[in-house]
Amino acid sequence: MKIKPICTFMLPVLTATLVWGCASQARKTGDDVRREIAQHYGIDGFGQVEALRFTFNARVGAKQVRRSWMWKPATGEVTYDADGPTKAVTFFHPLAADAADSGKRDLDAKFVNDRYWLLFPLHLAWDQAAEVEDQGRDRRPIGGDEARRIEVRYPSMGGYTPGDVYELFVGSDGRIAEWIYRRGGEARPTRMSTWESHRRLGPLLVSLDHHGPDGFRVWFSDVAIRVKDRPEWIQPGG
Repeated sequence: MKIKPICTFMLPVLTATLVWGCASQARKTGDDVRREIAQHYGIDGFGQVEALRFTFNARVGAKQVRRSWMWKPATGEVTYDADGPTKAVTFFHPLAADAADSGKRDLDAKFVNDRYWLLFPLHLAWDQAAEVEDQGRDRRPIGGDEARRIEVRYPSMGGYTPGDVYELFVGSDGRIAEWIYRRGGEARPTRMSTWESHRRLGPLLVSLDHHGPDGFRVWFSDVAIRVKDRPEWIQPGG
């Protein structure tokens, strides 16, 4: 079952040509785009990942959120930890369709949201039900300069928030510079933010800081990865 983020802390075939850098080239197919971006962010090396830990931080107005996770992709084991007296909780993602524990369902939804912020480019390869379309060059909503705009549209059924739409603005370096999230495909943006502080994390490339025009911010701390044949935790590098 395809699952998508639910928290806003969180976001006819085209045949014309576009200017990309100094060269003119045809717009790419959806499959080409999803593969290109996912590979740029390290999808080919994800099989090496044994464990990933990170803390998701968000601020909007006076409200702040902090959630810490450790995920073992091979088994689906997820451990949630929070500040204060709350004890760590372990569950397996994805939850069984008939899972009755509402507390774990809530945690699973939050984990999905937080992981999407960190690993969204990889979901372009993982979430094959999503439609991906290269829409040519357009102005970035925050930065104002032009970038390649990619629309990602999820099906209207399934997941935590069906019908979500993401508009990615990809720079000439192949990295996502900004995005717009429209929950449920609404016409008005639910959230827009930058993608900043790109860092290498083992075989992956991740963006650790996101800022919105209204003071909204999402950022990651305590990020580390453990890969096969290396027992130590690897932290983000340059």
